[in-house]
Amino acid sequence: MKFSSIVAGVRAGIALILLSINTVVHVTPLLVVAVVKIVVRHRRARQPLDHLLMRIAESWIGVNSWMLDHLTTTEVAVDGLPEVDLDGHLLVISNHQSWVDIPVLQKLFNRRLPLLRFFLKSQLIWVPMLGLAWWALDFPFMKRYPRELVQRRPELAGRDIEATRLACRRFRSIPVAVMNFVEGTRFTPEKRQRQNSPFNYLLRPRSGGVAFVLDALSDSIDTIVDVTIAYPGFDRRRPGLLDLCANRIDKIRVSIRTEPVPEFVRGLDYQTDPDGRARFQQWINELWARKDHEVGRMLGRG
Repeated sequence: MKFSSIVAGVRAGIALILLSINTVVHVTPLLVVAVVKIVVRHRRARQPLDHLLMRIAESWIGVNSWMLDHLTTTEVAVDGLPEVDLDGHLLVISNHQSWVDIPVLQKLFNRRLPLLRFFLKSQLIWVPMLGLAWWALDFPFMKRYPRELVQRRPELAGRDIEATRLACRRFRSIPVAVMNFVEGTRFTPEKRQRQNSPFNYLLRPRSGGVAFVLDALSDSIDTIVDVTIAYPGFDRRRPGLLDLCANRIDKIRVSIRTEPVPEFVRGLDYQTDPDGRARFQQWINELWARKDHEVGRMLGRG
């Protein structure tokens, strides 16, 4: 075994231990506050508890970001970082290359935008410590049904939509940045080939999730933060969290565009308006074509 591999393994082990300690230190008081919030039923009395939960989460992310800066030499090169907006309602959309995307996004937007809320698969509620933390922070958990089951039972397709609306209803009363990985899954060349994706570096976008969030929060979301992430040097595979902890990622490039929500989206009924749905899908596909070109530029290929 090469000496460099041993060093990388030791580095990754130390980083994972420190990340685990940081999680326990922050999630324990977070869960205590969440239990108190459950007991307290009066909305006004719960507001300072919500504020405290956010501060704990920001501290947790802040320590993780500090470790990213000081335990690795990874350079995060970012263009277009938005102005500080801690009181707004925003939709953050991004391509999805790796699990590393999440700590990078949290590092860039922590204490700059409201806490990012991800739509999570329902199975993730069982992740030790983290599942309960996500629940306490009002992250929406979505149950995914296989396409074959939805074809047999069409009513199941509506459950995701209703869950999205319920989650967004909770977000109306607090500052929030709703995070949506529009492709719905992490990119791999194999997935791109299976989808016959027309893009070089991206999977096909799934416009429904974006449409439902914008519909549910149409009267409050007025800004879209469009993020493009690329990992130069990783052509044959996607980097993982272990690569980050082992200091194998030299550079991460991030390009950010901030733009208003298109006017035609407001009041759009994505389910029942076929013309509006087609226009929305065209808008998303044009945005994705631009993003594909941007990834190529960041990788030095066009």
